[in-house]
Amino acid sequence: MLEELNRSLFLSINGPADPGVAVLVFARLCAVDLMLAVPLYLVVAWLRGGEGRRVILLEAALVCALGFLISAALGMLWMHPRPFMVPLGHTLMAHAPDSSFPSDHLTGIWSVAFSLLWHPKVRRAGMALALLGLPVAWARIYLGVHFPLDMVGAALVAVASVAVFHVVLPGAAGLLLPGVNAAYRWVFAPLIRRGWVAY
Repeated sequence: MLEELNRSLFLSINGPADPGVAVLVFARLCAVDLMLAVPLYLVVAWLRGGEGRRVILLEAALVCALGFLISAALGMLWMHPRPFMVPLGHTLMAHAPDSSFPSDHLTGIWSVAFSLLWHPKVRRAGMALALLGLPVAWARIYLGVHFPLDMVGAALVAVASVAVFHVVLPGAAGLLLPGVNAAYRWVFAPLIRRGWVAY
């Protein structure tokens, strides 16, 4: 029953065999390139922020890494075919024939976003990244490489990853921060001396 709903929702979102060029370009931009906003935000915020903000950013990066590990484990334990492997609908973007559940792209975006949402200081950035995940989810279904439930799975993995670092292991990022900060200050020492990035 759930799989029937999954396939039905997929067919209602999946693009036609011959979509317009503008829609196709936009969908591919959303499906692949929007995710780059996550590492870009983390790097820029780190270079401009102090230790109070960096511990939050490090925590978000750790949550993201855990999310990817959980996602990879789920893919190994339960092979769920992608739409074009069934086959179903129209495939408008090339993709490896691996497990579709959950979406790695959305896991990465929402793991960071949900982690940031935990902290009032960076909640706006977290909300922006969370919303950014919506067009990514739409595009990957529209292009025929994911099912809707793959996106639900990504959200659940992100929530579980956040829970590990915020509930089960609170303060883990704080223990790692001094070492990460020391490495950063050594690598970026010339830029720090010039005042181009924060100490």
